Amino acid sequence: MKNEERSSLGIGAEGDDGLQPAEPSITFTLRGRREEPPPAPIPGNLPRITRLLALAIKMDGMIGDGIVQDYADLARLGFVSRPRMTQVMNLLNLAPDIQEEILSMPRTVKGRDAVGEGHVRPITGVLNWQQQRGMWRQLNLTEDRPQS
Repeated sequence: MKNEERSSLGIGAEGDDGLQPAEPSITFTLRGRREEPPPAPIPGNLPRITRLLALAIKMDGMIGDGIVQDYADLARLGFVSRPRMTQVMNLLNLAPDIQEEILSMPRTVKGRDAVGEGHVRPITGVLNWQQQRGMWRQLNLTEDRPQS
């Protein structure tokens, strides 16, 4: 602003009273909103089998949506072999209740995961869900035993 403009607006020109003119400032604050600190990280890691099943579900959706054409495309995008991609995608052959249990497994805080992919892979080869459930129960009973 020029000095003449300041005087016409009722703002003292620089040097009139020895003070610098005040520039108007506007600040905006959001009402009713408080910035909360981010939640503390949950200790431990999701079991690998849980992450792989979630990935298989995501990739199946990508195929269904037409983002990728087939498992071969997924293997190329993920820099893994086609057989490895098939192993991961075979987790979708598990009975829905087994998938749900895998997805809701507790985090591993110390040591190894309770159930590994190698334990589950034979179950994915069985197409009968009743037989899968029996194998799953047997696997869980074996895994729950105390270590000697």
